[in-house]
Amino acid sequence: MISQSDIRNIFFLGIGGIGMSALARYFHHRGYTISGYDRTPSALTKELEDEGIAIIYGDDQLEIGDWRLKISPADTLVVRTPAVPEQNSIYTYLREQGFDIRKRAEVLGMVTRQMKALCVAGTHGKTTTSTMIAHLLQPVNAFLGGISMNYHTNLLLDKESEYVVVEADEYDRSFHHLTPYISVVTAVDADHLDIYGTPEAYREAFAHYTSLITGALVMKKGIELEPRLQPGVKCYTYGMENAEHIRIANGQILFDYVSPLATIRDISLGVPVWVNIENAIAAITVALLTGASAEQIKTQMASFKGVWRRFNIHVHTPKVAYIDDYAHHPQEIATAIDSVRKLFPEHKLIGVFQPHLFTRTRDFAEDFSRVLHTMDELILLPIYPAREEPIPGVTSEMLGGQVVEKKDLVAELKKRVAESQEPVVILTVGAGDIDRLVPDVAKAFEI
Repeated sequence: MISQSDIRNIFFLGIGGIGMSALARYFHHRGYTISGYDRTPSALTKELEDEGIAIIYGDDQLEIGDWRLKISPADTLVVRTPAVPEQNSIYTYLREQGFDIRKRAEVLGMVTRQMKALCVAGTHGKTTTSTMIAHLLQPVNAFLGGISMNYHTNLLLDKESEYVVVEADEYDRSFHHLTPYISVVTAVDADHLDIYGTPEAYREAFAHYTSLITGALVMKKGIELEPRLQPGVKCYTYGMENAEHIRIANGQILFDYVSPLATIRDISLGVPVWVNIENAIAAITVALLTGASAEQIKTQMASFKGVWRRFNIHVHTPKVAYIDDYAHHPQEIATAIDSVRKLFPEHKLIGVFQPHLFTRTRDFAEDFSRVLHTMDELILLPIYPAREEPIPGVTSEMLGGQVVEKKDLVAELKKRVAESQEPVVILTVGAGDIDRLVPDVAKAFEI
């Protein structure tokens, strides 16, 4: 195992992912020589290349020959994401050559022990809540699970701050490698059953995670979790009861934050979505625990622009509104639908869903179907497989609704909007590559 003092180069397997790219940038900023592999080019990989990071996209022997002599096991740490399969030839080569290969979560864990880590865990709301915390505490270090609309990046760096904000991912028990100083837990609704097997095992992973916290736990009230806190670690619960005098008017949501820590009047949500009230309460609680002032919190919350693919309103005309969201779990989709209904109560809701993973579609088929059919009209895209092979009998059709190919989506939406006698909200949801259709959908309905 390579010692930290010997590391000169870091090679990232799957460098184009949100989390991996942030780590790559962090270590690049600290003076390491960074390179990496990803299956296909993307906007993120282009940005990394523009910053001087070398990336390869093929995994055949020719590509391996292009870079393998430039790194050696003696001075190179390899960081991998589970999205890169075991049989990948570059991964195979690195194993055979004796490189020290660590999971992304292990390396992120190293970072959380270098600073006071403010972590956000939970089935839903991690990215928005962690991005809110980072914005409230600016300037601060942060590893975010999405692109901040305020900063147009998923990584924030500040040499003076003692804090680092981290999204704590439960997939593959990754968050067990972290050492949180303060952590939010937003929800423990079962997910990733391909990894955990049962909802009970999923919740057990969160219970163990709470035992790693060294300062304070900020936990959503009423969730099915018995925390295992170390002696001296404080627990604060939060919920909608901490928001008083909620007002929705003129496209704004205002409320008063009330808790034993503080009372802050007339907080304006920069992104006026109902679910963001609860996210804001969690973020404000963490900010207060780190010493942020009420004035700073009010100013920063009002200027919060949200996260890419977290309830982004791309079109808002009298006839059509178009919203895109990353929701890919039944409860997340239900929350997005509820927010749409509150914001646009007179509109017909046309939903477009791209299921993510064959196993998740299979395990939650009944819940997906129930939630999706609360929309007025539903369009389904084929399942996005990500890391999985197809499972016989598991298709989008099992959720009920018309399935269209991605290339036909814009035409289908135009037809349905033209036929509608009332104003329409189009809501696209999913965690696959549906985001690549967003510009075309938005362009089709802009005035």
